[in-house]
Amino acid sequence: MPGLFITGTDTGVGKTVVSCALARGLRIAGVDVGVMKPVETGVPTSGPEDALALRSAAGVEDDLELVCPIQYAIPAAPEASAIAERERGGDEVPISEITKAFAQLSSRHDFMLVEGAGGLLVPFDAKTTMASLASDLGLPLLIVARASLGTINHTLLTLEACTARGLDVLGVVVSHSNGRLSDADARNLEVLKRSLGDRLIGEILPQEPGEEADPRDAGLDAVLSLAG
Repeated sequence: MPGLFITGTDTGVGKTVVSCALARGLRIAGVDVGVMKPVETGVPTSGPEDALALRSAAGVEDDLELVCPIQYAIPAAPEASAIAERERGGDEVPISEITKAFAQLSSRHDFMLVEGAGGLLVPFDAKTTMASLASDLGLPLLIVARASLGTINHTLLTLEACTARGLDVLGVVVSHSNGRLSDADARNLEVLKRSLGDRLIGEILPQEPGEEADPRDAGLDAVLSLAG
């Protein structure tokens, strides 16, 4: 199944911004794209905000229970949120619900975008991480990296973890999710860019409130090549 798993070097780095931009770009390019946010935490009573944004960007009407099969109210790592849910008397949702939902959605669409939660090694449970889920789904990775201080270490460690696990990486997109950079942070980012070389496939500059990122800045050209 052609598709892409979007992960990050950390939480809050701009994965949803990148995922939504790619969903819009693929749809405009005529690709029948399906979307998933397998697990979302910190979900308010109004519903999973990231999953809803993805579904809107892709222009699909798939059931929200398929797009986001696991939802937790506690804003923590999925495993921690699941433990809290059980302590409250809630039901634990098995990881198999994700693979079942992915199978249904991938049968309806020509290409799948799957957005992970947090970084690559964030746990769903004691045995499953975002990395193992991407492997189970058979999808290559797009890594979203923050632009600010710390990005060199976080990004290169994530790439090393992918190599150690035999995961294919389409490329890295840098997201200015924290706004404009200081001069020091900008110089730091240039070092990372040189290190990445052609693995850097996109960069989303600071956005104004309500502004939508350009899909090309999110690496759309590389993703279209993957989508065929």
